[in-house]
Amino acid sequence: MLAVVSLGSGAVKIAPGQVMRVMTGWVTGDGDVLAGRDALIILSIRVPRLVLACLIGAALAVSGALMQGLFRNPLADPGLVGVSSGAALAAGFTIVLGDRIFGTVAAQMPFVLLPFGAFLGGLASTLILYAVATRHGRTSVAIMLLAGVALGAFAGALTGLLAFVSDDRQLRDLTFWSLGSLSGASWTKVATVTPLILPVLLAVPFLARGLNALLLGEAEAYHLGIPVQALKRAAILMVAVAVGASVAAAGVIGFVGIVVPHLIRLLFGPDHRVLLPLSALLGAILLTGADLLARTMVAPAELPIGILTAAIGAPFFLWLLLRRDRTLDA
Repeated sequence: MLAVVSLGSGAVKIAPGQVMRVMTGWVTGDGDVLAGRDALIILSIRVPRLVLACLIGAALAVSGALMQGLFRNPLADPGLVGVSSGAALAAGFTIVLGDRIFGTVAAQMPFVLLPFGAFLGGLASTLILYAVATRHGRTSVAIMLLAGVALGAFAGALTGLLAFVSDDRQLRDLTFWSLGSLSGASWTKVATVTPLILPVLLAVPFLARGLNALLLGEAEAYHLGIPVQALKRAAILMVAVAVGASVAAAGVIGFVGIVVPHLIRLLFGPDHRVLLPLSALLGAILLTGADLLARTMVAPAELPIGILTAAIGAPFFLWLLLRRDRTLDA
């Protein structure tokens, strides 16, 4: 139902019945239906936007669940610990300096270079964070969060420097990344990020057993036969790929990775066999709903989706901190 409402909402209103006729005509190949204006709007603009919202929402939520399982703390999140900032910095570097470094290749393949650059930035940030926070095989949550703040601030400073040397077009693109938006969704972007995000979503359930064992501690997981170091490397790589592709396609969208897994954990418990797939599902639903609000709240203008997720996620994060503080005091 949410998908039908999303496909019918926007600057041009389309009734749910007409949305269903267009989608049925798309499946059956009905030329009369597909030749209309409504079909053009739905199939060329809104369907790729819906698919992209589902992919990115699922990717960000699963990335948050992976980081929380890896660091054994529900406060871990790719955005809070600087992974998203690193990916955004690399994407900004590609935007501003891509033409000078890659020449005509950057103009011909912008949505190939951007995900690749953002992936490298997210991977570098994740590896730096893990190296800084880990000592003698143990990861310090406090150091992780502090290092994440430092990495995010450093990436923000470099992004500001890129904005200083950019021209008007590049500055507009950088602003787009910093606020987060799905307004540039297209089948080209869907085709570019799907080979990166979909394998992560399909592979993540295979890490559930190891993450469950890791909740007991690294030594205990090792004695249970879990290849702990291989599990960490796989989780880090998946987070880097998913977050990098998401940032490249839609900019920085925060707090999805912390809100969604924690809600699932409150409702269904910490078992990653349930947590990971349900996080992907709820993440897709949440970002689809947020995108719907972004397109309708200030219509015919469009609100950046990163503003909405931050407005929802920041109070939730504060509530989570206060709740944990009360639990520790008790």
